[in-house]
Amino acid sequence: MRFFFSRTFIFHLTLAFAGFIFFCYLLLAFLKFFTYHNNLEEVPNLTGVLIDDAKKTIIDNKLRFEVLDSSKFTPNFSPLSVLDQIPKPGDYVKKNRKIYLTINPSGYRKVSIPNVIQITKRNAETKLKSVGFELGDIFYRDNIGKNMVLEIRFNDKKILPGYLLPKTSKIDLVLGNGKKSK
Repeated sequence: MRFFFSRTFIFHLTLAFAGFIFFCYLLLAFLKFFTYHNNLEEVPNLTGVLIDDAKKTIIDNKLRFEVLDSSKFTPNFSPLSVLDQIPKPGDYVKKNRKIYLTINPSGYRKVSIPNVIQITKRNAETKLKSVGFELGDIFYRDNIGKNMVLEIRFNDKKILPGYLLPKTSKIDLVLGNGKKSK
């Protein structure tokens, strides 16, 4: 018990405590330098900017980027431009931080045309709109099936069900007029 109150023990205990404090100080100074403490960069506004220009801006600001998603085409933005970003513009981040970008694809994705042959115009219109197509012009031909779909047309060409077209394409229909063909 006497040893714990001796000068030698107290000296070494004080020396160990001072060494521990010095080690913690060095560790914190190293972490401050290594983690770029208080060395912040402002996130630029990239919304609507083409991906090539956004890449250059991000690199100039000592940041990195990663594309998150590019599946939903938005016609209000040009193809291959930035729709959204995380973190938001104006936020402050450490240099070399990754910016996550949502990019507008080059066009609408392609969708398979449903089989609307030999069904009524009303049902065909519902089926086409449900997968994202728009109804274009309606043409009539002599056929006993009144308002029955006889053909599907796109850009004045006959196409078959299952053909892939960009979403929101205008599909023309050829319907029967209810008159017997001669």
